[in-house]
Amino acid sequence: MPLLALLLAGCACLWLGYAFYGSFLRRVFELSDGTPTPAHTFRDNKDFVPANRWYLLGQHLSAIAAAGPIVGPILAGMWFGWLPTLAWLVIGGVFIGGVHDMASVAASIRHKGRSIAEIIRAHMSRRAYVLFLLFLWFSIVYIIIAFTDITASTFTDTIRGPAVASSSMLYLGLALIMGIVLKTTRLPLGMATALFLPLVFVCIWLGGHIPLAIPVIPGIDARTTWDIVLLAYCFIAAVIPVWLLLQPRGYLGGFFLASTAGLSIAGIAIGAFLNRWQVQFPAFTRWTNPGGLPLFPLLFTTVACGACSGFHSIVASGTTSKQLNRESDALMVGFGGMLLESVVAMIALATLVILARPQALKLGDPNQIYAQGIASFLDTIGISYEFAFNFALLAFATFVYDTLDVATRLGRYIFQELTGLKSKMGIVLSTLATLLLPALCVTTKTRDATGAVIPAWKVFWTVFGSSNQLLAAMTLLGLSVWLYRKKRAYQVTLIPAVFMTLVAILSLALILKPWFIKRAGGAEPLVLTSIVLLVLSALLIAESAAVIIKHRRA
Repeated sequence: MPLLALLLAGCACLWLGYAFYGSFLRRVFELSDGTPTPAHTFRDNKDFVPANRWYLLGQHLSAIAAAGPIVGPILAGMWFGWLPTLAWLVIGGVFIGGVHDMASVAASIRHKGRSIAEIIRAHMSRRAYVLFLLFLWFSIVYIIIAFTDITASTFTDTIRGPAVASSSMLYLGLALIMGIVLKTTRLPLGMATALFLPLVFVCIWLGGHIPLAIPVIPGIDARTTWDIVLLAYCFIAAVIPVWLLLQPRGYLGGFFLASTAGLSIAGIAIGAFLNRWQVQFPAFTRWTNPGGLPLFPLLFTTVACGACSGFHSIVASGTTSKQLNRESDALMVGFGGMLLESVVAMIALATLVILARPQALKLGDPNQIYAQGIASFLDTIGISYEFAFNFALLAFATFVYDTLDVATRLGRYIFQELTGLKSKMGIVLSTLATLLLPALCVTTKTRDATGAVIPAWKVFWTVFGSSNQLLAAMTLLGLSVWLYRKKRAYQVTLIPAVFMTLVAILSLALILKPWFIKRAGGAEPLVLTSIVLLVLSALLIAESAAVIIKHRRA
C-alpha cells in the first residue's frame, strides 16, 4: 500500500470529524459570536488579548504538540501494528481528544478565562480543587521524567548524539539572545524572525562540525549526566522571566513544528509520484507489548497526546481561552488544533511504517526511527540526508524543550498555589520540589519486573501516558459536572470521561501488578506515585458523584 494513500485516508476521516461532529459540538456548547469573549471583556494587552484565529491556532498547536505525538504512535505501532494505532488516532482525536480540548476552551471562556482547576472549584468544592491540583502536579512530574530521559538518550547516541547536543545548546543560546534583543530594542517581530530563523539552520550545520562531548560526572554514565544537565535547564527556564527564554524558544519551536510537518508531507507526496514510500511494517503484530501487557488498554495510554491529552486542558484554559477573538473560534482552535496534532502523530507513524519490522526493531528508539524517516522524506525533495537527519533530531529535542520548560513552570505554579510559597525564595523552593522526584528517578537505575536495567523513559512512558490520560478523564469529568448543572448534553464529555478513566486506571493497575508481586508492595517512586494518582482519581470521582447526586436531589 502506498504511504500517501494511508495518510490521505486518515486525514479525510479527521476532516469529516471536524466538519460534522465539530459542528455538533458547537451547538452543544452554544457558542455565539454575539457574546464577547474574555479577551475583549478583560483586555489588558498582556494576558487577555484577542488574536486572529489562524495566528492563535498556530500558537495553540505549538504549545500542545511536543514529543508526545511522536514517541507514542511509534511505540504503539512497534508493539501492536499501524492499523490499531491509526484507528485510535482518528477515533480518539475526533470523539475524545477534540471534545476534551474544545470543551476546555468553551468552559474557560464561560468562566472569564479561568483555568480548569478554578472551574472545578466553582462547580464542585474546595476539596475537589485541591485534589485536582495535586493530581495535576503528579502528572506533570511524570511528563518531566519521561521527556528528560528520552532527550538524554538522543544526546548520547554514539553516532549523531554529540552533534545534536551541540546544535541543541546553540539553539537555546540563540533563543536567549533573541529574547534579550526583543526586550531591549524596538526590533519588530517580523524582522527578528527574518534574522534569527535562518540562524537556527546555522546552529544545525555548526552542530555537525563542533560536536559536544560533555564531561561525565564521576561515578555516573553519560546518559545520567545529561539527565542532570537537562533538569538544571528546567530549573533555570522555570525561574527566569518568560520573555528571556520560554517565549522566543517557543516561537522558534513553532516554526520547527510547521516546517518539519510541511516538508515531510511534501516529501511523501513527491515520493508517491516516484513510486517510493510503500507501507512495509505489519498492520497488526501481536496482542501484547514486549512486557506482556495487553493491547487493551495499553494502546490508548501509549499513544497519549496524538489522540487525547490531559495536558491540553492546561494550555486551552490557561492561555488560549484568554486570546479567543470570537466564541466560534473555539471550534477551529480547540477541536481543529487537536486534529492537527493527530496529523503530526500520523506523520510520526509514517516514519515507522516505511520500515520493515526487523529494521524498526534494530533502530529501537522512537527518536531514531522518527529522525531517519523525516530525513528520508526530506531527501526526496533535495535536502541532504545528513543535514535532514540532524534537523529531525534537533526538531525532536526542540519539541521536548517545549514540554519540559512549560511543564516545570506549571509544576512550580501549582506547588506555589498548594503551599502559598509566593516569595522569590518560594519560586526557587517550588521549582526544586517539582524537580526533586524527576531527579531521583532519572539518576536511579530503573529495572523492569525481571530485574533487567532499562532506560527510565521506557518504563515511565507507559505510566506517563496513563497519568496523562487519567488527567484528561478527570478534566472531562469536571466538565461533565459543569454541563450537567447547565442542563446541556453532558453525555458528550461524560462518555469519553468514563472510557478514559477505565483504560487509564486499568493500565496503571497492569503496570503496577508485577512490581507488587516482585517487590512486595514496592517502595520505588514509580509505584508510590502511581498509587497516589489512583487514590486521587478515586477521590475526584467520588467528589463528582456527590455533586451530581446533591444537584439531582435539589
